[in-house]
Amino acid sequence: MWRVLLALMTGVMACGISDSARAQTAQPAPKAAAKPAAAAKTAAKPESKPVGPATAVAGGAEPTLIGQFGTWGAYSATPNGKKVCFALAKPASSKTNPPNRPRDPAYAFVSTRPAEKVSNEVSVMIGYALKPGSESTVEVGGAAFAMYTQGDGLWIKNAAEEERMVEAMRKSADLVVKGVSAKGTETTDTFSLKGLAQALDKIAQDCRR
Repeated sequence: MWRVLLALMTGVMACGISDSARAQTAQPAPKAAAKPAAAAKTAAKPESKPVGPATAVAGGAEPTLIGQFGTWGAYSATPNGKKVCFALAKPASSKTNPPNRPRDPAYAFVSTRPAEKVSNEVSVMIGYALKPGSESTVEVGGAAFAMYTQGDGLWIKNAAEEERMVEAMRKSADLVVKGVSAKGTETTDTFSLKGLAQALDKIAQDCRR
């Protein structure tokens, strides 16, 4: 799913979405957005590295904006004949320590892939190469969830906690993501969760098997 989600995200930025939705979501496409299918619900680290833009292919699929809810856009696509739905948001605020270190835009995703029996998988593209072997944390609703890292992506370390994490995200105001870059820069990204519950409901409706 690395290359599929990468191509879909490129399509999100290229397709004709409304100006209001574009204002919420239009940024340079992140490099990837989902953990490989083999590791979807096992909390095991992906065996291969993410592919670059030159090799990203999604079977000609172009994502469609199916709803904009607060800061979250809901999208669907059918790459290679397989339905994929995802919610996408960018941070309301981002900080680095030391301050003002350059980085690519960050994104939070919640994706559903019925063909792989994956539902509401949370991932974050953090906008820089993370420190190899490091772990990051996501704080939501007063709880902290450990995230494993690879490249510029984060996924929940304990897949058994993902459902609880998503429920907390539905009810909370903010999602706070902390990470450390390969160069030692500490980052804190705060995502507003306004509209996420509605976006997830829309995705669940649109991505029914």
